[in-house]
Amino acid sequence: MADAKTQIDEMVKSQDVVLFMKGTKAMPQCGFSSKVAGVLNYMGVEFKDVNVLADDGIRQGIKEYSDWPTIPQLYVKGEFVGGCDIITEMTLSGELDTMLAENGVSFDKDAAEKIREANA
Repeated sequence: MADAKTQIDEMVKSQDVVLFMKGTKAMPQCGFSSKVAGVLNYMGVEFKDVNVLADDGIRQGIKEYSDWPTIPQLYVKGEFVGGCDIITEMTLSGELDTMLAENGVSFDKDAAEKIREANA
């Protein structure tokens, strides 16, 4: 598992935004992964998608790496942010906008506002 941990560590530290998910951002294979990828795509966030279904070592390793039991998992600037419920709450409260802005990650503020309006 050390091998997977090293791979995961390199992935989260080499990209500004990384989403460990079931499937890909173009073709998610679970509703929770689809929801988080959809939010990031809609907001225009550039992110690396890692399909955990393609590598069981990564699938198990990411849960240990973050000490978080579920997929998807979002990382920004090497820091674990959360899974689907947390990302949804952060999007609706505006916390995700703030965190992305503070970390120098570009995103479409109008799109983020539209998500909040649609869910008000």
